Amino acid sequence: MSIDAPSRPARTSTSELSAAERHRLESAFRIPRARFLLGIPVALLILFWSFDGAGFDFVKLGEGAVNMGEFLSRLFPPDFSKIGTILALLLETFQMAVVGTVLGAVLSLLVAFAASSNIAPKWLYYPTRWVMNIIRSVPDLVFALMFVSAVGLGPFAGILAMTLGSIGSIGKIFAEAMEQVDRGPVVAMEAVGASKRQVIQYGVLPQAAPLLTSYTLLLFEGNVRGATILGLVGAGGIGLELTTAMRMYDYGHLSAIIICIIVLVTLIDQGSALIRRRIT
Repeated sequence: MSIDAPSRPARTSTSELSAAERHRLESAFRIPRARFLLGIPVALLILFWSFDGAGFDFVKLGEGAVNMGEFLSRLFPPDFSKIGTILALLLETFQMAVVGTVLGAVLSLLVAFAASSNIAPKWLYYPTRWVMNIIRSVPDLVFALMFVSAVGLGPFAGILAMTLGSIGSIGKIFAEAMEQVDRGPVVAMEAVGASKRQVIQYGVLPQAAPLLTSYTLLLFEGNVRGATILGLVGAGGIGLELTTAMRMYDYGHLSAIIICIIVLVTLIDQGSALIRRRIT
């Protein structure tokens, strides 16, 4: 006895679309509105005004190309005689980034719950957003100097600076990722009497998890590069060694440090890309 395959629902033709749905589909192919066309010259004026105010000069850039080439020529050949010191400081930089990313991601996720308009009440949403804006406006070097004065020189101050800086940057992205989840499951859970914790745990986080993971990996990559800068103010990592090589005009050592940083960042970028492909 043969079993008939389940019949598939007939595909809706264009003629069966409602007027509102047809209007929505056709609007994507319309010519841009007049205000959009007017916005183009306004944007160009702002761009050229910014070029002039910032002193951007293509002629000066061309004239300085010779000096840039001379500087780059001094970086060769690289001097790997201190490779042990470089690798030890790179390992410290990597460890700083790992700890700073974990702490920053956890705290950013907690703050993001209070900064998501679909989760937090307005009395909590707006103050949290303002605090995140303030944190994001302060450079990480300022946080590093603050923590260096509090806990002393070393990687601990750099980890604290990365953690605090993450709340302002990645916390905002976490919140926006949770705001963009499909409202259908959330509304359904609220309709059957689910608590706020259950809505977040089963309705929001599962949908936002791929984006949250991807942004956390992006935070890790940024923290690795950021840790090299924080060392400039004594907050650990390879930044201090990099600055010392520049001040001593030790271009061979400087070149070896830069090459090692490039290799580390490239390896981390490739690993992060592999993880992203598996979760998306």
